[in-house]
Amino acid sequence: MANGKIGVTTENIFPVIKQFLYSDHEIFLRELVANAVDATRKLQALALSGDFKGELGEPKVRIELDEKKKVLRIIDEGIGMTADEVDRYINQIAFSSAGEFLEKYKDQAGSIIGHFGLGFYSAFMVASKVTIHTLSWQEGAEGVFWSCEGDPDYKMQKKEKAGRGTVVTLYLDDDAEEFASRDRIRGLLDKYCKFMPVPVIFGKKQEWKDGKYVDTDADDVVNDVEPIWTKAPSELSDEDYLKFYKALYPMEEDPMFHIHLNVDYPFTLTGVLYFPKLKERMAIDRHKIQLYCNQMFVTDHVEEIVPDFLTLLHGVIDSPDIPLNVSRSYLQSDANVKKISTYITKKVADRLEEIFKEQRPQLEEKWDNIKLFIEYGMLTDEKFCERGMKFALLKNTDGKYFSIDEYKAAVEPFQKDKDKKLVFLYANDVQRQYSFIEAAKDRGYDVLLLDCEVDPHFVNLLETRIGDCRFARVDSDSIDNLIPQEDLKKPELSEDEKNQISELFKSALPEGNDYLVEPRNLGAEADPVVITQSEFMRRYRE
Repeated sequence: MANGKIGVTTENIFPVIKQFLYSDHEIFLRELVANAVDATRKLQALALSGDFKGELGEPKVRIELDEKKKVLRIIDEGIGMTADEVDRYINQIAFSSAGEFLEKYKDQAGSIIGHFGLGFYSAFMVASKVTIHTLSWQEGAEGVFWSCEGDPDYKMQKKEKAGRGTVVTLYLDDDAEEFASRDRIRGLLDKYCKFMPVPVIFGKKQEWKDGKYVDTDADDVVNDVEPIWTKAPSELSDEDYLKFYKALYPMEEDPMFHIHLNVDYPFTLTGVLYFPKLKERMAIDRHKIQLYCNQMFVTDHVEEIVPDFLTLLHGVIDSPDIPLNVSRSYLQSDANVKKISTYITKKVADRLEEIFKEQRPQLEEKWDNIKLFIEYGMLTDEKFCERGMKFALLKNTDGKYFSIDEYKAAVEPFQKDKDKKLVFLYANDVQRQYSFIEAAKDRGYDVLLLDCEVDPHFVNLLETRIGDCRFARVDSDSIDNLIPQEDLKKPELSEDEKNQISELFKSALPEGNDYLVEPRNLGAEADPVVITQSEFMRRYRE
């Protein structure tokens, strides 16, 4: 064994790591636990293939913390490393040059780890000294002890070790004292390691005894090694999906529907997405989809991976094919990311169309709570819009639901104007627009209720998609002007009479108003005074 210098072309990698990764320094624990899990799973694979014939035992990763000494250990019983492997994987770090490295990543605080295989070296973001004690699974292997104190010099020597696997020990910096807290480490394990595929143990389970919490003899396993997205839908019940949702979002109401994602070609993607209740909630927290890589939490900022409207959903997606630590511009141009985005959009549309065809009453019952999502998706995603025209619902003021094609067919025979153009009447507040709605119904017309935040834009979309039609809000004019028929002779006032009436009403209005007073014959049964806002001006302002 020998001492030496870590093989990097930059003079000192450690200040670079601390400077450029400091804003995201908590991910050191994710990286080290992920390495331990990976080593454990590799040993399991060797056992399955017959290459490893020893006792596998119960695979696990153990985290130990000495709060007083500020020492943190990550312990696994995986494949371990030989001296040659320590030299290859730990001592040799490939960098082109310090200058190029700094220039490329100066604006990407968290993009280094993973991209250059620096998972282990993230430990130096929080530790002044790091040691590795490891024993390979290979027959006749000798234990290796490696240590480094945050500079290119390292020490490596033979050291007996009782069992295979690796122990990584961190001697925490004074400025990283926050990580010498049991609660802080437990919080990070809950965040990053909650669903890792190997049991992760942190201390003992506790119970309340004699007025305080005390340790029991049972290990505290912090993770679920088989979350529902790793299982086949046929193995799961609706209760299983709901239970998982409540575990992820304990403060949220029950979701409307769920979608189970599972594809292995041309990319690998699994996950479960949920439709949350979105009624009257435009200020929505978009960071509710959690991205995992092989069951390791990566981020809940998935804007570059899924279409914008899908960020309104909740749930989990897991894919090893998404580049995790690269720039947003790279993600936007990455072919796999584009395919994944397209696939998720298609699966969401497939599920909604399935519910529309097979569970129509259930869709109608929950429509008010998901229509914001669907309408927003149709406004922002062309392919989803094409699909959405088949399953999106419209509701009239009597509470009856129609598909878009159904509603068009229902009102087309009697709701055209004198130019044979179909007119869709709508309201956005039944109580405030009651008299206008009743006036329309008295003429035999039907009125839609469009009260969603995005409906002012949605009607523009529908006019374009349906074609040869227009939407008119019932309070934008008198009903005779909204759907004008063949001109009928009505008694009219003289210009002098119109001016007299106009001046009379203007004199009663407050100063500074912008009302236009227009005397007009509205018919014998119309209200004597009607206040309207033109459809064009209202849409322009909205």
